[in-house]
Amino acid sequence: MVRQYPAGSGAEREILTGFLDWQRETVSLKVTDLGHDDAHRSLLPTSPRMTVAGVLSHLRQTEHEWFSGSFPTRARTVQRDPQGGWTRSSAPLAELLDGYRVECEFSRAAIEDLDLGQMQEFTPEAFSPVSLRWILAHMIEETARHLGHLDIIREQLDGIRSY
Repeated sequence: MVRQYPAGSGAEREILTGFLDWQRETVSLKVTDLGHDDAHRSLLPTSPRMTVAGVLSHLRQTEHEWFSGSFPTRARTVQRDPQGGWTRSSAPLAELLDGYRVECEFSRAAIEDLDLGQMQEFTPEAFSPVSLRWILAHMIEETARHLGHLDIIREQLDGIRSY
């Protein structure tokens, strides 16, 4: 996938999915060429799971739960994680990145022909149902938030700064 801003004159769906894809691709660029040890290095004593690998794992799980989890009849088996993907893992970064990319493809497929006003098929207990429009806006926010974490972690690890 090529990182590209959505057209300024695009329709609402094109803009929402375009900005989400921009963020997704920036995540991929941010973690490229990082060594295994650095990908798993914890820099925050109070947040030991806040590593490049941890953020990538969380973003994959977030994609899974918000898209496949919200529209389970359109997806494969939904696997919920009470820790939201924030598990310690020694998996190679390339494997985590591939898993994230595959999950993003599943997310795109799960919603490709849904109307933005489509409400969730499944809503977690204690939450109110939300529309696909809301989910897309939330996922832009969620991905961008954690992309900011990746920016800081990556700069602290090896000085790489980019956007």
